Amino acid sequence: MTDTTDQSRKGRVAVLGAGTMGAGIAQVAATAGFSVALFDVSKGQLDKARASIAQSLEKLASKAKIDAATKDRALSSIVTYDSVEDASRDASFVIEAAPERMELKRELFTAVDRAAPADALLASNTSSLSITEIASVVRDPSRVMGMHFFNPVPLMELLEVVRGVRTTDANVDRAVTFAKTLGKTAIVVRDFPGFATSRLGVVIGCEAIRMLEQGVASAEDIDRAMELGYRHPMGPLKLGDLVGLDVRLAILEHLHAELGEQFRPPALLRQMVRAGKLGKKSGEGFYKWTADGPQKP
Repeated sequence: MTDTTDQSRKGRVAVLGAGTMGAGIAQVAATAGFSVALFDVSKGQLDKARASIAQSLEKLASKAKIDAATKDRALSSIVTYDSVEDASRDASFVIEAAPERMELKRELFTAVDRAAPADALLASNTSSLSITEIASVVRDPSRVMGMHFFNPVPLMELLEVVRGVRTTDANVDRAVTFAKTLGKTAIVVRDFPGFATSRLGVVIGCEAIRMLEQGVASAEDIDRAMELGYRHPMGPLKLGDLVGLDVRLAILEHLHAELGEQFRPPALLRQMVRAGKLGKKSGEGFYKWTADGPQKP
C-alpha cells in the first residue's frame, strides 16, 4: 500500500483495476474531491497508473482546466492497494474496471461483497457484459449496477448507468447523483447485451472495418467521412485503435452470440488481433501510433 496524508473529503471510491479505464476513473474521482483506493494485482501497473494520472493532471493544469492546488490534492488522494478487500473497505462507491471476462468480474464482486460496507454502491465499468449475472454473486444485488465510463475518462462527458434486473430505483438515483458529482452526464439504460452505447458504437465500427476490407476507401478517409460528415469527434477506426482492437473483438463476439449476425466480427479484425496489432497500446492498428499521435497507416 502507498500511504498518503490527504484522505476522505467526500467519501471513498474504490477502483478495481489500474488499466487505462481504471486510472481515468480514479483521476476524475480524486479531482472531484473523493479519496480513492486504486487496486490492481500488478505493482507495475499501479506505478504506471500513478504516472499516467500525474501526467494527465499536469496537462490539465497547464491548460488551466484545473488549478495547481486541485492537481496536487487529487494526486495525493489516490492510495494504491494490492488487496481487493483492503481497497473496498470503508468505500462508499466501488467501481470495477477489470478486463472483460465474466469469471474475473464475478470473482472480484464476490471478494468485494465480503469487505465493502453494506450500503456501498457496487458498479462495473463493463461495456457489454450482463450486470444481472455479475450481481448474482452478491448478497444484495439491489446495489449492483453498471457504470460505463468512456475513454479518455477525464475528457468524456457521458456515463452510462445500467440497471440490473434487481437494481433499485433509489440506487440508480444515487449513481446518477454520483455521476453529476464527477462532472458527468448520466443516461440510464436497461441491462441488455451491448446496453445503448456499445451496441450503437460497435455497429458503426464493424461496418467501417468491413468497408476497409472491401476497399471502399482508406482508413483515414472512412474516419474523415464520419468526423466531417456526421460531426463525430473521432472516426470509428481511430476510436477502435484507442479502445483496443482486442477489446472491440471481445465485445463483438459477445454481441454476436447474444444478438445475431449483424455483430459477426469481420475477418480483418480477427487477423489484426492475431497479429498483435491491437491499436494504440501496441503501437499499431488501423493507424501507426507515435508520440505525436496516430499516423497514416
